[in-house]
Amino acid sequence: MLIGYARVSTEDQDLRHQRATLKEAGCTRTFEEKASGAKHNRPELARMIEQLRSDDTIVVTRLDRLARSTQDLLDIAEKLKEAGAGLRSLAEPWADTTSPAGRMVLTVFAGIAEFERELIHQRTSIGRVAAKARGVRFGRPSMLTADQIALGQRLVGEGTSVREAAKLLKCHHATLYRALSAATG
Repeated sequence: MLIGYARVSTEDQDLRHQRATLKEAGCTRTFEEKASGAKHNRPELARMIEQLRSDDTIVVTRLDRLARSTQDLLDIAEKLKEAGAGLRSLAEPWADTTSPAGRMVLTVFAGIAEFERELIHQRTSIGRVAAKARGVRFGRPSMLTADQIALGQRLVGEGTSVREAAKLLKCHHATLYRALSAATG
């Protein structure tokens, strides 16, 4: 069965053109929504995927009606594949997972997306190392000053429990434990 999916980004936009194009393409049912493609919560898309049967084919007028990024497209395509369904874009004939060539193109896209993620991760890691070398500190700022940590060390050293010392310093005991561990480690 050919199932259409039509989406516009705002309430002001009209679905008539997509609806007519999908009907002309042979879609017997069309799921429609007015929501940004960047939103991960698209109820009609989720409902459509949930109702898919093996050998169904999702048809869209253009891929950007279905997904906003390569990764989003690949995630949706994977869900369709798990359901035994295909994907076809009318504007991009190469995006047709019901054909061997379309599946190959999607596989190439998946490889490119993975490569892109690895490059981003690598650049981010290099950037973090360089920033740390410049003295940039990551994470939340410490709740305790150096003087408070020293006082906490002294109190604990004199036999006060970490929980009691934390109460005196007006912080959570886990915060004091971490500060003491960092100071001694």
